[in-house]
Amino acid sequence: MSDDVQTTRDDERSRYEGRIGGDLVSVLAFVRHGDVLDLTHTETEPKFRGRGLASAVTQAALDDVRRRGEKVRPSCAFAVTFLADHPEYADLQA
Repeated sequence: MSDDVQTTRDDERSRYEGRIGGDLVSVLAFVRHGDVLDLTHTETEPKFRGRGLASAVTQAALDDVRRRGEKVRPSCAFAVTFLADHPEYADLQA
């Protein structure tokens, strides 16, 4: 993850957005169920794939979820795999 991706949460669009130099490069969509976010879809713009950006956005999103005292339920295959590979986030799963 050598790119400097800046991740923000957009509650209106129900997603986390990863940007590099202002360009939207990756998103992690969610559906809110109270204090649980169902992680529904991860996507990276084709020209930015292979750089670990989806992982960077997912990690930043999970860190933000932890700070907010929320939980996650992964339904996106990428998020399921990410959480399985990163047991340090197991406490966030609803």
